[in-house]
Amino acid sequence: MSTSNVIPFNPLDKKNLGASVAEALVSQKAHPLGALPPFMGTGIYAIYYHGAYEPYAPIAKPNQHDKTKPLIPIYVGKAVPQGARKGKVMLDPTRSKALFGRLSEHAESISATPTLSLGDFSCRYLVVDEIWIPLGESLMIAKFSPLWNLLVEGFGNHDPGSGRYQGLKPRWDALHPGRAWAEKCRPRPESAAEIVRDVQNHLASIIVPQTPHFIGPDSF
Repeated sequence: MSTSNVIPFNPLDKKNLGASVAEALVSQKAHPLGALPPFMGTGIYAIYYHGAYEPYAPIAKPNQHDKTKPLIPIYVGKAVPQGARKGKVMLDPTRSKALFGRLSEHAESISATPTLSLGDFSCRYLVVDEIWIPLGESLMIAKFSPLWNLLVEGFGNHDPGSGRYQGLKPRWDALHPGRAWAEKCRPRPESAAEIVRDVQNHLASIIVPQTPHFIGPDSF
């Protein structure tokens, strides 16, 4: 009789460490994106759409069943301490407003476009030490294939500043016009209708997860 090799569970394996962070994020309470009270912290977050914009229906409908427990994020992001990208020493994540600030910026972006309503968005966020942020974010993106991360890029972009508008307008702004700085960029070669077709094809090709969780049966 042949025996199968049993691989012992290693809680310190990189994937398991990342799963614990992602699981903590999806276990957080969902909040209306447009009504967040100020809070301190850096970490990761997920934004969910549950409105009536028809091209987003495949991800919006699963979120509409219970808006307090949305399932499929449309965008996943992170907010690291100021100076982290320059290799400075890690700071106490609770001494920064980076996470609240990033979510507030996203709320402003959505409010600027007439194609979407801020009231149709909710979010989850997790304050976490900087070292765990990339692990949690990458697993969230791998599991959910967030539309605004992978296809309709540019939602998280900032104003590039004067003299740097020669780049193309982000795809997000071509589909959801309204941000003043994006209107200064060069027009994209594809139309909004062509981007909508790409969105529909993308959403038709992904498998919607049956659970938001990363730990336990059927978690992936």
